[in-house]
Amino acid sequence: MKRTWTIIGVSDVPRSFKWYQSLFGQPATSPGHPDFGQLLDSDGTVLLCLHEWGAHEHPSLMSPDEASPGNGLLLFFRVDDFVMALKRARALVARFEEEPHVNPNTQTKEFSLRDPDGYYVTISAL
Repeated sequence: MKRTWTIIGVSDVPRSFKWYQSLFGQPATSPGHPDFGQLLDSDGTVLLCLHEWGAHEHPSLMSPDEASPGNGLLLFFRVDDFVMALKRARALVARFEEEPHVNPNTQTKEFSLRDPDGYYVTISAL
């Protein structure tokens, strides 16, 4: 089996870690390091990695000033608790980028919002 570990640059790893845990309905924990954290599913699957901008000198994670955060990237998560995820998301942001609707291509409900660093996040029902 092969899995992708998506890593995004963020300005504040603990803040973003807490935000995504709230969105996913996960218990609050702290990231493994102040400049890097992995959000894990209950089975240990990595859902998303958060990396502080400029830490560890990775060329593509040096600064958000090099490009708009999320340019060319859509974070797309499929969830088994869509109604609860929608409720949690409404508590996190003032407005959605896309209100809940049925995607005509997948025939599943979804909505989209921005995370604290401006990344476009879509939540879709399984």
